[in-house]
Amino acid sequence: MKLIKIITFIAFLASLTSVICGLTLGLDYAQKLIGFGVLGLFFVVFPLFSYYRWKDKDVNDYMLTKENLDKMRETQRDTKG
Repeated sequence: MKLIKIITFIAFLASLTSVICGLTLGLDYAQKLIGFGVLGLFFVVFPLFSYYRWKDKDVNDYMLTKENLDKMRETQRDTKG
């Protein structure tokens, strides 16, 4: 496995564990555990996951440019008939 995938998975497990422990254990700082778990998901896990999934892709393939719109229109015409 790639290193970034392992780091993302470990961060995900740590955040999920923090949220679950905050919800199930009756500790004085349970709300802080939940909060840190959610922050970890949004500020660590999601950016790492996004970077891992998009790092080798060309963003221009997913943008609505004139060329891409023309390609979509041509494929719609071809499929209709």
